[in-house]
Amino acid sequence: MSDTHGSVDEETPLLDRSQQLRKPNPLPKLQIAILLGLQICEPIASQSIYPYINQLISELDITGGDERKVGYYAGLIESLFFVTEALTVLQWSRVSDHIGRKPVILIGLIGSSISMLCFGLSRTFWALVVSRCLCGLLNGNIGVMKSVMGELTDSTNRAEGFSLMPVTWAAGATIGPLMGGSLARPHERFPKVFSGSFWKSYPYFLPCLVAASAILIAFLVTACLFKETVKKRTGHKARASESSSITLVDSNENDSNKPLPLRKLLVYPVVISVANYVVLAFLNIAVNCLLPLFFTMPIEIGGLGFSPPTIGYILGAYGAGTGFYQAFYFSKIIRHFGERRIFVLGIASYIPVFMIFPLMSLTAQKSGITSTVWILLVFMLCLMAFMDMAYGCIFMYVTASSPNKRSLGATNGLSQSTVSVARAIGPAMATSLFSFSVQRNILGGYGVYALFACLSCFAVVLATRLPAQVWEEHEDESSRDD
Repeated sequence: MSDTHGSVDEETPLLDRSQQLRKPNPLPKLQIAILLGLQICEPIASQSIYPYINQLISELDITGGDERKVGYYAGLIESLFFVTEALTVLQWSRVSDHIGRKPVILIGLIGSSISMLCFGLSRTFWALVVSRCLCGLLNGNIGVMKSVMGELTDSTNRAEGFSLMPVTWAAGATIGPLMGGSLARPHERFPKVFSGSFWKSYPYFLPCLVAASAILIAFLVTACLFKETVKKRTGHKARASESSSITLVDSNENDSNKPLPLRKLLVYPVVISVANYVVLAFLNIAVNCLLPLFFTMPIEIGGLGFSPPTIGYILGAYGAGTGFYQAFYFSKIIRHFGERRIFVLGIASYIPVFMIFPLMSLTAQKSGITSTVWILLVFMLCLMAFMDMAYGCIFMYVTASSPNKRSLGATNGLSQSTVSVARAIGPAMATSLFSFSVQRNILGGYGVYALFACLSCFAVVLATRLPAQVWEEHEDESSRDD
């Protein structure tokens, strides 16, 4: 067996369960709080557009009045961020291994803020395209924030630390859709306050402005209070060690204190962890894009015909429920059942989720929006809340799979770049297949759900390839604080 857990040997050392069960070390509260504040900005910026994006596409008059084509363009808009992010997120993460996390985070926050303002001022389809591409190109924070959480925690408190990230994401996923649905078209909803011609010309600028303002506040807090987690190495430790004892340090040990090249990251623990993260993200983004489209489309063509405010309230309630569940139960459930078991069950929950879509549609077409539809919808959202625990599990697998501490940014960057490709494909594929299924009457218009249910079965098989316990971490003693 190799000295490092990044080897390709078949038997990979795992974290002993007794080590997981010992008393957790305390978390650095201020740094964790700042990190969570950064985390909440991501879903606010990305998901605040969901309640109104389909209506915005319809108003741009690029579909020729055919609402069945809205899915093609909405999916493209939602995918562009992840396409451009996939091109740069690995580079941003690798840069953060060398210059530190803080500068990269600040650049990402500025990029997100500017892109949101541009999105709200866009009056053409291509202006929307440019603003979403700008956000993806400048934002490398998704991978960097996971690296920061890995550096702020250890094997005794990682479950607690990573359990907070989905909670804050859920909080942002609650605020974002509520913001987008409630503040869109303010000249109609709040005519006494927003009666000017500007708000009529740019009916979706207000939610974008509020989102950009929240991101700027996070920028100021980070710039003033956030402490760098990448320790810059100086020569005094090495000289002190040489004077106190005669110690020979081989090249392998020196390499363990340096960021590794990309080719040395492609080892089994990293590859299998990233592969499962990619599949999870692909299915999740597909559901997240199908939901608002399904809610928006008229009942007669396979949707539920909800208004943007109603969609915002539903998605907001889902985000709040997910956050509550994660905050109070995630770490306890993980410690009792283990990471892999919860991850597999979370992935498996996608199968009934995709099957509930046609059940709701058929019920609505037969009897309208009755209590049965709402019961099915609540059941679906509960399954999705449980599924979200899979994210905390896979974050721990990816973090622990890093060959050394100094390559944590590159490892998370590699995972996030491949995940971004999946998230780029997912929205365009899901929404386009929705429109294609409806137009061609594939399986009664529900072919898209059958396909994703089958893909979910494949995801369950892949999830079982993860080890029962998280990879063992080899601490880099020299990188710790004195």
